[in-house]
Amino acid sequence: MTLRRVLAASAATAALAGAAFAGGHGGYKIGITQNNVGVDSYQTTYEKSFIAAAEANPDVEAVVLDAGGDVARQIAQMEDLIQQEVDAIIIWPTNGEAVIPAVRKAHKAGIPVIVTNSNIAEEGFDFVASFSGPDNITQGSRSAEIMCDKFKEMGIEDEARVVQISGQPGYTTAIERQKGFDDRLPEVCPNVTLVETQPGDWNREKSQKVMEAFLVKYDDIDGVYSGDDNMGVGALNAAKAAGRDGIIFVGATNFSVGYEAMERGEYWGSIYQSPVDDAEAALKTAVDVLEGKEVPFLNYFDTPKITQDNMGDYTKPVF
Repeated sequence: MTLRRVLAASAATAALAGAAFAGGHGGYKIGITQNNVGVDSYQTTYEKSFIAAAEANPDVEAVVLDAGGDVARQIAQMEDLIQQEVDAIIIWPTNGEAVIPAVRKAHKAGIPVIVTNSNIAEEGFDFVASFSGPDNITQGSRSAEIMCDKFKEMGIEDEARVVQISGQPGYTTAIERQKGFDDRLPEVCPNVTLVETQPGDWNREKSQKVMEAFLVKYDDIDGVYSGDDNMGVGALNAAKAAGRDGIIFVGATNFSVGYEAMERGEYWGSIYQSPVDDAEAALKTAVDVLEGKEVPFLNYFDTPKITQDNMGDYTKPVF
């Protein structure tokens, strides 16, 4: 099916600005409101993959919206989808706490809500049919294991010092990936010191500045953990510019820039997560819920470890 964009001409339809419609006209009408498509290549690829999956399913008509990182806009989009009486709503939350009233409203209207990629806060779970996405705590935990294993290989597991660059404050994915790392690192490497954590807001340039400040503040940094490779490569760029060699860089979502840095031997490891799998899983979960199939509340897809040692087993990310 073809894809068409709808432009809003009034405040009443502002929530639909830039909406995309994909798929067929039978079966189910499914709306999705995304977090912030333009912020990084992962979300851009996710949207393209979601549209492709909807277009490939003749039983699905999808209304594809983007909140642009704006909580108020996402809430307005939720309310508009409720008014449209869509069969299901998929939400990639801009804020796991703030969207709960809108999710509750959809639930009360009898519309199942599927949360994708980053979960809402636990107090909203009663209003959600299923979460589809990665287990972010496990990702952070696996990143800690990657780093610890490398320190042990280097023989510095009893003295290494680590800094952390986290994602956007208040964002569930950032919170969970940090928690997974913070909890697991002392379990596997109890003598490694996590000296400081600062947010990089998923932004490479900001993360580079954060790392520049770390390098000035600390003479001895052995490892850097970043909530994704986009931020991790920003930190790597800062270290290279400062001539600080020998630092182990580990991320929690493998981007193409991280994969390329791994190929060059500059970046040790990350977690392999596909936005294509993420998008397709969200749509499939919504359809399964509507078809009355048994769907787990936490519907995770696997995100394995990737390092310089095993990267040949994985294709370069497309984002």
